[in-house]
Amino acid sequence: MRKKEKISVVWLKRDLRLHDNEAISSALNKANRVLLLYVFEDSLRDDPHYNERHFNFIKESLVDLNSSLAAFNSKVLIVQGEVIPVFNKLLSSYKIEEIFSHQETGILVTYYRDQSIKRFCKNNLIIWRENINNGVFRGLKNRKGWALKWKDYMLSKPFVFDDSDHKLFSRDEVENLEKSFAVPSLTTPTVSNFQKGGTRMAEKYLSTFFESRYRNYMLHISKPLLSRKGCSRVSPYMAWGNLSIRQVFQKALARRDQTSNTKPLDAFISRLQWQAHFIQKFEMEDTMEFLSLNKGYHELKKDISEEYQDAWKKGMTGYPLVDACMRCLNETGYLNFRMRALVVSFFTHNLWQPWQDATKHLSQMFLDFEPGIHYPQLQMQAGETGINMIRIYNPVKNSHEHDPDAVFIKKWVPELAKLDIHFAHEPYNMTRIEQILNEFELGKDYPRPIVDLQLSRKKASDILWKMRKDEKVREENFRILEKHTMDKRTRSFS
Repeated sequence: MRKKEKISVVWLKRDLRLHDNEAISSALNKANRVLLLYVFEDSLRDDPHYNERHFNFIKESLVDLNSSLAAFNSKVLIVQGEVIPVFNKLLSSYKIEEIFSHQETGILVTYYRDQSIKRFCKNNLIIWRENINNGVFRGLKNRKGWALKWKDYMLSKPFVFDDSDHKLFSRDEVENLEKSFAVPSLTTPTVSNFQKGGTRMAEKYLSTFFESRYRNYMLHISKPLLSRKGCSRVSPYMAWGNLSIRQVFQKALARRDQTSNTKPLDAFISRLQWQAHFIQKFEMEDTMEFLSLNKGYHELKKDISEEYQDAWKKGMTGYPLVDACMRCLNETGYLNFRMRALVVSFFTHNLWQPWQDATKHLSQMFLDFEPGIHYPQLQMQAGETGINMIRIYNPVKNSHEHDPDAVFIKKWVPELAKLDIHFAHEPYNMTRIEQILNEFELGKDYPRPIVDLQLSRKKASDILWKMRKDEKVREENFRILEKHTMDKRTRSFS
């Protein structure tokens, strides 16, 4: 009986890149040959948090990865199924000594999967080496010293991809292995409104941002239309690992050293740390996927309205900016931060719906869905942390302020395109004669508002501010601050 070759497997997940990939670098520094593996997991494809747009982005990322690996006569083994059966099949041909991957701060389904992988590796005498991902540390009890550790990690030398010893499985070997697995098609739509995946595309976005677009970063960050060019737009590439946060961080610092216009870059760098802050918070308290971080808000009950929720999802609430944002998000997968906060505020405050009912739709729509940011942000915008200011966004005020000429609104709500600017912002103010003159009928061509802004705002404000005085909420405030507050002295990088 032929003795099985000892190999290492790099299990790729949300780290779809070659450079600054610790799992790949660590595997290549060992004696064994290395197989790169990506599994399109059935459990994730069936999970309601995910959407075809995510899987298309991953496919494009893998195609890009394989294009880079062609220079090394290698490729990723890309299969469909579940991880443990895939490993079991590999074990029929090879002795897997080590599996390398990053620590994933994910949803409950990935947590359970990782628990199963841990047991599987133990039972099969496989060493599973998980590395820190983007400066998020597992097992912390509080944030004392976290910001300094994150800073040290971000300033440390990135891992360099090097297969000069030719340890990667050859293309022919991988293609021979593919015959034993269900191999998914990597074809994606040629015409798409979504950003295209892959490290090469990520580097293009980052390059144009640091060359010139960053100058308008602070001016345009809150604008629903202008932010599409004024912001970096690299969030999907960081979420799926086409770029590491460290790569982005160090390029931002390098650009900062080359210009006198440092304020927009300082703002951008600060947001990179806040991104890690929220993921670290979720890593330390993952019950946020289902329950409010502040346990005092577990008593808050809201009446669920499928009619309200459906109107919100489809962009048919009668409030043009909310509807334009939701339609744009549904079609492109992107919305700037302020507008994300606005649509969540409208859902949880004005429609008075539980934030949990927004999670799956938004995670499906956000091309840059990152669990560690998703849940803490939803709760913060819903006003259920107890430690953050309650912000109830006025969609009409924001509409006039951030889309003054209604260009964004008219683009995404075309039924309002022919109206004067004022009426595009507030079509419900049109008199009957004005509707006739504009050949526009409110309630037919565009819905009437489904809620009263002032009344719904007052209701939400009164209840939430009253709850902040609740003894349980106040007790939880102290616990949360003690556990999750960063050291202010280590926030600055200038």
